[in-house]
Amino acid sequence: MARRILIAAAVILSLALLLAGCGGAKTQAGKDPVKIGFYAPVTGPAAADGESAYNAAKLAVEKVNEAGGINGRKVELVYYDDSLDTKQAVSIAQKLTTKDGVAAVVSGSYSGTTRASAKIYQDAKIPMISAYAIHPDITRAGDFVFRQSFVGEVQGRAGAKVAVDMLKAKKISVLYVDVDFGKTLSASFKERAEKMGAQVVSMDSFGMGEKEFTPVLTKIKQLNPDLIYIPAYAGEGTQIVRQARQLGIKAQILGTEGIDSTKQFLGVAKEAADGVVITTNLNRDSDRKTVQEFIKSYEQKYGYKPDMVAASTYDAFMVFFHVMAQKGTEPDKIRQGIAELKNFEAVTGIISGYNKLGEVKKPVQVQIAKNGEYHYFGEISDEDVINPPAE
Repeated sequence: MARRILIAAAVILSLALLLAGCGGAKTQAGKDPVKIGFYAPVTGPAAADGESAYNAAKLAVEKVNEAGGINGRKVELVYYDDSLDTKQAVSIAQKLTTKDGVAAVVSGSYSGTTRASAKIYQDAKIPMISAYAIHPDITRAGDFVFRQSFVGEVQGRAGAKVAVDMLKAKKISVLYVDVDFGKTLSASFKERAEKMGAQVVSMDSFGMGEKEFTPVLTKIKQLNPDLIYIPAYAGEGTQIVRQARQLGIKAQILGTEGIDSTKQFLGVAKEAADGVVITTNLNRDSDRKTVQEFIKSYEQKYGYKPDMVAASTYDAFMVFFHVMAQKGTEPDKIRQGIAELKNFEAVTGIISGYNKLGEVKKPVQVQIAKNGEYHYFGEISDEDVINPPAE
């Protein structure tokens, strides 16, 4: 009898330990890290921007984890290099939405790669934020896709306002990189500038990696414009401003976020960049604590000052972290939280919210190059300029 009692007690104890173990496993599963996918062109022709975006992603994850993570859960960055290749971007999207188990994704890549993969995230119902790619079709993939920086139409309109209202240009030449970025910005700029009464006297394009601009700049010089608008990236932008100065071109040069880089543009173009004005979404001279803490942290960690690519990527992660902390880490709740977000203080400005297309609304920053740094030149908050398209 005693033996039977002992055996029964042992069985009960074993079951209790098993149940306790199951309960412990469940509790531990609740502490599993929150996985956020990320991809950027860290190698290939856009490696400088890819590095900047990747650095910002790592910094954002480090910051949230130092603060305790998302409601006690650490954040894990699941990173891939897309090498600015659309096929790579599609393959990455398939991995992130199937085997990697991510709750959300940030694109730190350009328009072509982001646009090619956006529908995969939409179909998988995994929320994705495009950090800085500007092509309008990205958010049109569906309601799980959002944009952190300005859609091309907004920045093109802002550029026209800067050119005509702030810089008083009447005759304008446009010289743009022949990819989604340049095509979208130049078309929007031209349309708005002409409506405002300016004359666009020439429209010329060039390929990524182009180094010789003397022939086209010679033609532009003969047209004698007041301003040259250059939707270009840092490498080509550097050569354009240098060669324009060498040719004695006196026209004001107006650029975009594509040359918003202290390291890649100002550091290489040097004195030739002085006086160049750009539209962007990072005001280095802002007195907001959020901005100055980000700039200081980034520079201390990586040894150089951040650009708008870094700031936009950092903000995309911070939007996700904020929403996850408020709503939860399930993809549908994240999507809902972003759609409902209002007056969020980001590094790149106070985000009024996201419209039904997933486009962000915030002021456009205008910066001017002086002695190797960008500084405040103005801010555009006109509703007819910064209101993104809703369909």
